[in-house]
Amino acid sequence: MSARGMLGLVGTAVGGLIGWGEKVPAADPAALRGLFADLGLAAGPAEEDLATAVRGFQARVGLDPDGVAGPRTVHLLARYAKEARELHRFEHAAA
Repeated sequence: MSARGMLGLVGTAVGGLIGWGEKVPAADPAALRGLFADLGLAAGPAEEDLATAVRGFQARVGLDPDGVAGPRTVHLLARYAKEARELHRFEHAAA
């Protein structure tokens, strides 16, 4: 098994222990831009735009703002995006 595969396996196991209810999305640019959109944030089309958005998010949530969407960053981004979607649905249901 590759190192990346092993890290993914360990991350999934740890995620199960700490309550990740769903699989964390891949850190591909399209998925990341979608998560930022769910938060109401725009990550421009250039690679540097996305890295800047990731750095800003990391700084806001207390991670090292390195601009790399690693497992912790993607997990938190996915979690906050999920919460934003649920809040949006709740607001629309209450209206």
